[in-house]
Amino acid sequence: MKLDERACEAIQRGEAVLGIELGSTRIKAVLLDGEHRPVAAGEYRWENKLDGKIWTYSLQEAMEGVAAAYRAMASSLHQENGVEIRNLAGVGISAMMHGYLPFDGEGRLLAPFRTWRNTITGQASEELSRLFGFAVPQRWSVAHLYQAVLNGEAHVRELRFLTTLAGYVHWQLTGVKALGVGDASGMFPLGADGAYDQRMLKQFSELVKDKGYPWDIGELLPEIRRAGEPAGFLTERGAKLLDADGLLRPGAPFCPPEGDAGTGMVATNAVAPRTGNVSAGTSIFAMIVLEQPLSRIHPEIDIVATPAGSPVAMVHCNNCTTDLNAWVSLFEDFCRRAGLDISQDALYSAFFDAAEAAEPDAGGLTGYGYFSGEHITGFEEGRPLLVYPPQARFSFANLARSILFSSLATLSIGMDVLREEQVKIDSVLGHGGLYKGGAAGQRFTAAALSTPVSVMETAGEGGAWGAGLLAAYMAWKPEGESLPDYLNGKVFDRMSGSRLDPDPRDVEGFQAYVKRFKAGFPVQRAAVDRLGKGKTEGGDA
Repeated sequence: MKLDERACEAIQRGEAVLGIELGSTRIKAVLLDGEHRPVAAGEYRWENKLDGKIWTYSLQEAMEGVAAAYRAMASSLHQENGVEIRNLAGVGISAMMHGYLPFDGEGRLLAPFRTWRNTITGQASEELSRLFGFAVPQRWSVAHLYQAVLNGEAHVRELRFLTTLAGYVHWQLTGVKALGVGDASGMFPLGADGAYDQRMLKQFSELVKDKGYPWDIGELLPEIRRAGEPAGFLTERGAKLLDADGLLRPGAPFCPPEGDAGTGMVATNAVAPRTGNVSAGTSIFAMIVLEQPLSRIHPEIDIVATPAGSPVAMVHCNNCTTDLNAWVSLFEDFCRRAGLDISQDALYSAFFDAAEAAEPDAGGLTGYGYFSGEHITGFEEGRPLLVYPPQARFSFANLARSILFSSLATLSIGMDVLREEQVKIDSVLGHGGLYKGGAAGQRFTAAALSTPVSVMETAGEGGAWGAGLLAAYMAWKPEGESLPDYLNGKVFDRMSGSRLDPDPRDVEGFQAYVKRFKAGFPVQRAAVDRLGKGKTEGGDA
């Protein structure tokens, strides 16, 4: 982006803020100017790996990716505007929530990073939910910790610190072991005061007392900070980790590190009651800010918090665009072998355009894009499937719509709980990869939720922009101004977007699709049980 002289001078004076997010397929760095506009961006592509039965990422690659994304951002800024970044007004870190990152007293990782994508803590989740009287999802850090206790894993005795991926990167850059309240709410349940729930901390301590561990659960968890509070400063070591060229100086203040759910709420201005957002990438989740508590515990619903501490109902599904990406890669391979020079972007556009032109119910095709397990529908592992009867209309358009409907079907099933609770939603905004391919993702999300869905012009920037906004709020907010007021009055008052109401034909077609989707669960169960676990009657799976 070509900037005017005034903007360049402000960056050189150190008046810009930086947001970094470690997403499931890319690490992104976004620089924001004083008007909260993204003025430079860089990214690094990475992927999770299935190590045995554990979905994981390398922490070394995480830090290398952060540096690479920063370098790409700084390089594009310098090439296009001749500007070098030496100081920053603020920095925000965001990353995938939940999971298990256990460290010993010397800061050594004790077990490979167990990400949100793992569904290996069913026993711990059930026992803790009963003990606490609070739904503890399998993804949460405390569920992973207790499962490691139940498994008798030797490393648990050496444990001295637990954190999330955002907390880890923040720690490396600042030396501070802290988390934003939103990210912390996905590690251990919070009380009404926004701190870790004291009753549940005591219950957990009693639960593992007979093990004789030399730690208490409260000592393991990061300190909690709310949006707007400072949470450390860039150290000399952190500056070198972030900027290998050595231009960036230490001292930049950091806002509390947040999970991707929290920065997604900020990036879509969904931090006030009755607002919500849908984040759709490798995973898909809806965040609805509550006016009042739900009437009872629902295992499908996480109760977490906004970065400012307001209660949020979260419907999280492990699978979304991975199956879509696999199909596009298949067609890209076909085109290459057929001697056709078609870009991947063009293939995505064709896929989304075809889906919009398809039959309302996808012509009888039903897809299960389950690359990993789904707790909402009761599958501990995934087996991607495409199922259709002989009379189905198998066409490219119907296939495309089936794949996109599949990415939203499990979310819709989870959202049924909130509909039953009569949770009021005034607005829903979408962001993430599903909304970058034209109107199809937005249109089908509206059908899946039976509610209007808006997409902002910054939808593709996602959590990195949201992390930058949290850094800006910390650095520039007037005394006493709340996060919702700051976003409404200083950021989103000048942002444009588009709103789509649900099309009745799409709603009817999606409902028919979900009915088939549910009816086919025994097929998915048979695939999980019979395929991919070694020898079957049909030979090697």
